[in-house]
Amino acid sequence: MTDKAYLLRLEEPGDCPEIDHLNDAAFGPGRFARTAYRLREGVPHDPLLSFVATWEGRLVGSVRLTPIRIGTSDAQLLGPLAVHPDVASRGIGRALVRISVERAAELGHRLVLLVGDPPYYGPLGFEPVPFGEITLPGPVDARRILAARLGPTAGEIRGEARRLPV
Repeated sequence: MTDKAYLLRLEEPGDCPEIDHLNDAAFGPGRFARTAYRLREGVPHDPLLSFVATWEGRLVGSVRLTPIRIGTSDAQLLGPLAVHPDVASRGIGRALVRISVERAAELGHRLVLLVGDPPYYGPLGFEPVPFGEITLPGPVDARRILAARLGPTAGEIRGEARRLPV
């Protein structure tokens, strides 16, 4: 690939087949058993917070945010984040995370939660959640539960994360 810049834009309904293919390639079928997928199951992602990256007209990256509830508070769950291996290590994943979290803050959301690697997500504004402050409805390494707190009252969000009713 050339060094031509990638473009970020909101996800469109017609992108879904390519995003599904990208996620299949990145995570395989085992992803459906993960706790984070249980929170997303049957709940549509937020079209105002879900972005794709294109490179030379080809969809090469995707990030989705899905509404969830933590205790009695609304929040967003980030993921999946996927970037095509052909364009890995070019900052596309980080750019997708930044734009989705910035948009969430602009729209008044208080917290974005994810399960991921602290060294990757830390520079993007995510911090480890203190043990037991936010729990998930299934097995997960508590050290990988990270949150970006987007407002002054976001620290008050505590409890079990659960999917919204469908």
